[in-house]
Amino acid sequence: MDSICSEAIIQKHYLKGSSVDSIYFGGGTPSLINPLLLAKIMETLKSVYSINSGAEITLEANPDDISPAVLEDWKQMGINRLSIGIQSFRDEDLKYLNRVHYGSKAVESIEMASQAGFQNLTIDLIYGIPTLTDEAWQLNLDTALKLGIPHISAYSLTVEPRTALDVMIRKGKYAPVDETQSIRHFEMLMSFMEKHGYLHYEISNFCLPDNFAKHNTAYWQREPYLGLGPSAHSFNGNSRQWNVSGNAEYVKSISEKNFPFDSEQLSNEQQYNEYVMTGLRTMWGCNSDVISRQFGETCHSEFISRIRKFMESGMVVETDGVYKLTLSGKLMADGIASDLFIT
Repeated sequence: MDSICSEAIIQKHYLKGSSVDSIYFGGGTPSLINPLLLAKIMETLKSVYSINSGAEITLEANPDDISPAVLEDWKQMGINRLSIGIQSFRDEDLKYLNRVHYGSKAVESIEMASQAGFQNLTIDLIYGIPTLTDEAWQLNLDTALKLGIPHISAYSLTVEPRTALDVMIRKGKYAPVDETQSIRHFEMLMSFMEKHGYLHYEISNFCLPDNFAKHNTAYWQREPYLGLGPSAHSFNGNSRQWNVSGNAEYVKSISEKNFPFDSEQLSNEQQYNEYVMTGLRTMWGCNSDVISRQFGETCHSEFISRIRKFMESGMVVETDGVYKLTLSGKLMADGIASDLFIT
């Protein structure tokens, strides 16, 4: 924690004096950290950076870590948005995912947060779990709606190599992921959210009007950001850098007043590829005028030429020079983006 505070000071010029509109405690399990230590980081940030009065300050939290006392501590330190890792409201799914909380605790954590005054909430849900039938997935969505969650992030279950879940599946002790089921759940999700007034503003993210996640939206719109801590990534518009991952090496580097990171300068083509990848995933799409102006006529010509086949197949639509994915296109977002990349 001390090293993170020191890095915040060392890196104070990275954002070039720009005011801060979002702070995000995440990428791990910050709800396990003593609130006094989190508060120390917040105080350091306030002393070094210009933080807007309406800044979104998010904390990722596990349901099991939430209690009335800790919620009050988080409020006192300035946290005004919680991202709660629900995954599912069903015990059977949570057991499959090797989560320690129960479905009842998931509901209780949301109710406690709301009662404590946290109206700006987002939850994570996972679909495509072999234990999750279509009816059960519908029940999860109904539960989230009933709890009044203004922002929902939903992801298809992916099994990372060499994880405990991967081992259990390969040993035949757990059922494997069914891609057809995942697609069906995603289609159910899109239909349900639209029906109940949620905006599908990014492939995996849905919100009620005026409840966009400022932090994640900044990533998708390629705004500069500074990451603090081991493995943290930063981006200034032209280059990207990432801190060392090991805690010991990170602390040692900071104590020696070194910058513990590697970096890369992004080429024009790389920046174009990132714009296409992130833009197509959002409701704002890719703007041909922006491509021409920011990345040049070569990138613009390639984009127009390559995206034509996806328009003909009904996966992309164009309005006033803005290209967006259709419902069928959203099922193939990554594949469409990769076909548009310039290498």
